[in-house]
Amino acid sequence: MTLPAHEHATHEGGLVPPLGCPAHAATGPGGAARLYGPAAETDPMGLYEELRATHGPVAPVLLDGDVRAWLVLGYNENRDVATRSTQFSRDPRVWHGWSTGEIDPATSPLMPMIGWRPDCVCADGEEHQRLRSAVTASLDQFDHRGIRRRINRFAHELIDTFCEAGEAELVDRFTEHLPMLTLIHLLGMSDEAAPKLVQAARDLFKATETSLASNAFVVASLEQLVLDKREHPGQDIASALMAHPAGLTDEEVVHHLRLILLAGYETTANLMSNVLRMVVTDPRFRGSLAGGQMTLPEAVEQVLWDEPPLMVCPSRYANGDTTLGGQQIRAGDMLLLGLAAGNMDRAVRPDPAAPVHHNRAHLSFSAGSHECPGQDVGRIIADTGIDILLTRLPDIVLAVPEESLSWRSSTWAKHLTALPVTFAPRAPRTQQFEAPLPAAPPPQTAGIPSPAAAPEAAPAAVPGPAAGPGARPSWWERLLRMLRLG
Repeated sequence: MTLPAHEHATHEGGLVPPLGCPAHAATGPGGAARLYGPAAETDPMGLYEELRATHGPVAPVLLDGDVRAWLVLGYNENRDVATRSTQFSRDPRVWHGWSTGEIDPATSPLMPMIGWRPDCVCADGEEHQRLRSAVTASLDQFDHRGIRRRINRFAHELIDTFCEAGEAELVDRFTEHLPMLTLIHLLGMSDEAAPKLVQAARDLFKATETSLASNAFVVASLEQLVLDKREHPGQDIASALMAHPAGLTDEEVVHHLRLILLAGYETTANLMSNVLRMVVTDPRFRGSLAGGQMTLPEAVEQVLWDEPPLMVCPSRYANGDTTLGGQQIRAGDMLLLGLAAGNMDRAVRPDPAAPVHHNRAHLSFSAGSHECPGQDVGRIIADTGIDILLTRLPDIVLAVPEESLSWRSSTWAKHLTALPVTFAPRAPRTQQFEAPLPAAPPPQTAGIPSPAAAPEAAPAAVPGPAAGPGARPSWWERLLRMLRLG
């Protein structure tokens, strides 16, 4: 089991894993700790704290294939690296590992995470501003109330698939679907491609032997989306990126869609799972349902401090020799932002168990000019979806002992593998309303429009081709059917 950050054993020098933990043996050439493999996957937070106790706020580490990097553990050091772009570049081409043969770009599973791409994440200065302005505008075009309405519809339809059973596994049935469905709508993606895209996005963060193939599938799918939107633009992120005055090429549009898909889905799904775990295990939150200590938005911020959905953020590259956290950093060195480790730095959190849910100064969305532009959308998805779930099923309780919960970790993130809950069975929302009265005849007065049908009378699926007699059911209909049967 992977423990929540505040539950690790402590000593005067900081947090360390217990004796015998595999983290103690996770070393490679030169004694540097590996951020991949069984040791790092067992207890990543414990590994970070052991590194902090040994090396201070900046530690030498190894990525898959024993690729060398520095892991930034200190809160202030993370902010320093994230905000000082002249010293620490976002452009991977600065890294000396390309010329020394430290990595094989054709086979390394790190490539989807650290390889150069024509997007704002891999750019600095004026080029970053040009690309970032297009991304910000594409996100700002959406009215937050409209996004909430779409989330509301998707959340109710997902809950309808399991509310009669009186039990559900929320990771598989809710938190991994709602962000994906929302992103489908915002990106303008085809609903038929969505399930495979999400599976590929998950695989990318695992850094496995299939990561390169998964990345190729994502890129190919988004290339097709851009071709479609050239012919039929709409009110979506893809169309907005193509129409922006920054003049993005099709390749740039594809890679920004990839960035939004991967970052938005991965982080929001993890955030929702972790917040729901707090809902069913933390007495501070349960008390708030009766006017207690923590509201839902505050619970989201607490989780962003304790269990950020992205633990390690790739990457920054030193433009020249410098000193950071007592370590000598050489030109071309790779640095990883340790978001989770920075959030638990005793310099800013002397008592890790003390609540910090009123404070948004965490590192979970990074900092500086590259701070996540979609963080408000992620919060909206999490707040709205969980609020609807708790309104529909206010009596949910954990169906297994808390200590049996487990996580799956990689270099970059950790995922709650399952969250089984029970509750009183309830009828689906579609069965909670009486059948509508027959429609009134149209008015005879000329010039007065007929009343519009109630917008919630027949919830629509994700936009797709109209179904006719004998037509294949839409992906959304097949997904709901699969969930009900499951």
